[in-house]
Amino acid sequence: MTKKAKNILFIVVTFIALIAIMFLTILPSRIPLNNDDTVGNTPGNLNNGGYFCEADGRVYFANAYDDYALYSMKPDESDIRKLNDGAFSCLNVGGDYLYYSMIGKTEDFDLGFIGKPYGVYRSKLNGRKSTGLDRCHIINMRLCGNYIYYEKYDNKDAVSLEKIRIDKKEKQTVAPKMIINPNCYIDGKIYYNGDATDHYLYALDTATGVSEVVWEGNLWNPIVQDGYVYYMDVGNDYRLCRYSISSDVIEVLTNERLDMFNVYDNYIYYQVSSPTQPALKRMMIDGSSQEVVMEGVFQNINITSQYVYFNAFNEPTPVYRTSTFGPVGVTSFDTAMQAALKEEKPDRKNKE
Repeated sequence: MTKKAKNILFIVVTFIALIAIMFLTILPSRIPLNNDDTVGNTPGNLNNGGYFCEADGRVYFANAYDDYALYSMKPDESDIRKLNDGAFSCLNVGGDYLYYSMIGKTEDFDLGFIGKPYGVYRSKLNGRKSTGLDRCHIINMRLCGNYIYYEKYDNKDAVSLEKIRIDKKEKQTVAPKMIINPNCYIDGKIYYNGDATDHYLYALDTATGVSEVVWEGNLWNPIVQDGYVYYMDVGNDYRLCRYSISSDVIEVLTNERLDMFNVYDNYIYYQVSSPTQPALKRMMIDGSSQEVVMEGVFQNINITSQYVYFNAFNEPTPVYRTSTFGPVGVTSFDTAMQAALKEEKPDRKNKE
């Protein structure tokens, strides 16, 4: 082989090697896109902080016993694994990835993002390869197909609705200086209540970016399920109602004042606001079979296929749970506490 031929061969081999290296480097970093109808979590869970999210036989949750670090388990609470340190909320799952908000300290914002990481993040389902998509303060966020929609707050522009594609591309402001809760997403539309001049039911078409009035009601925290809108009736002391979109009929489910609620399958769990008899209750979705789950003031009502999780107001622990569909029987979420104790570092135990 001549020297010229050897040089040509060397160049060709080097070129092929470089192409192979580029291919092997770029291919694993590509994020497979989801189906357009992918939803990251239930609207009821996201309206209650998004601390639990179930997908494909696993429950991902922010463990309050471990400062809201990220854990996963089977729906029956077996096989608990710690995935990541930090403080997590707004959990969403799509494909092979988790999407969530990292919780930072309030003062971090005024210091120019110094301190704890916070904002919109993506990671593998095992918690690894965490990637920041946007560093900002998050109020609500939800996975809608291939985009994360999130309410962003800052000192300059107040609240705005933003979106970014799951591969960190196409970041844009959807609605500047508007309070739009993106948690209720179905059939390509985000349903939300007006906040500034009215409390009508609106639908934001995620394909066109256009909002329209669906119903001139007076509602708060709408959840759309099977043709009904479940909501808190602002004009009538925040009682719980449902509205049939097809028949234009309102049904009052309870006249009690609510603080929050969550809809899952055929059940509604709701916190009754009362100075004398506050309680977490549940009912069927038509308002029947109302019963007390636990007396007191509770929050963060998150529901999975087997359990409903909640905690006392402003008391992160203990976390309570009861069967989602079976008879009421409230116990503490001891398996999460035990898992957190196993993860404690020796120096932290010694300090305690």
